[in-house]
Amino acid sequence: MNIATINNKIQPKKDLLLQHSLYGKVKNIESLNCFLENHVYAVWDFMSLLKALQAKLTCTTTPWFATKNPETRYLINEIVLAEESDLSIDGRHQSHYEMYIEAMKACGANTSGIEGFLSEVNSLQNIYVAIKKSSLHPNIKAFLDFTFRVIDEGKTHEIAAAFTFGREDLIPSMFTVILKNFQANFPETDLSKLIYYFERHIELDADEHGPMAMKMITELCGTDAQKWADVEAVSVLALEKRIGLWDAIEKQIKLKMEMA
Repeated sequence: MNIATINNKIQPKKDLLLQHSLYGKVKNIESLNCFLENHVYAVWDFMSLLKALQAKLTCTTTPWFATKNPETRYLINEIVLAEESDLSIDGRHQSHYEMYIEAMKACGANTSGIEGFLSEVNSLQNIYVAIKKSSLHPNIKAFLDFTFRVIDEGKTHEIAAAFTFGREDLIPSMFTVILKNFQANFPETDLSKLIYYFERHIELDADEHGPMAMKMITELCGTDAQKWADVEAVSVLALEKRIGLWDAIEKQIKLKMEMA
């Protein structure tokens, strides 16, 4: 098995995501803000997947020792640098999560939900309890729970699968669809920070991070058939959880529009 085989196996799930009816529901500023207020959880938990890989593929403890594979060490450190300390639209260094929060505020979206959730995570010191106690939609809870189960219970190649096929490989195509929708429905609204965030992700993930992540998967799995099978299974699950997230956001938007 190889990258091409995995891509063929997961393509039907990717197609479901790219053709999801959610995109057509984001038609006004209220529905846009509803999208942002729910999608932000995926922006946040992405960083935990990334840092879990950094912890496994590089040395983040002292005393320092060189890790086994310098190629995967380089790949993950390159991705971390851009995701955790990228240049914002006004030339400051920020994580992509911080960029997203600023973009939300500029659009008038409410950030108290994610901020309250992170405060609870910090207070409880247990991500699973925080997820369970939250008032998030069950599908968003399932999305977050899956991420942290993979981090805590998964082998390195399984975490890399969730990161690569559930995020990096998916994001350029998915965010391109979202951007086209923004430009069609909000021609007179200043979404500069939000558009910059999406364009930056598309640029980095399509040209650099996506290919790097694919190379990382190949390095980690080699010729081990079981590892490739694990990658396929986790990738399918990751895409199913993303579809569930999109379903949840669509329902939230529909509910908001009915109450308006």
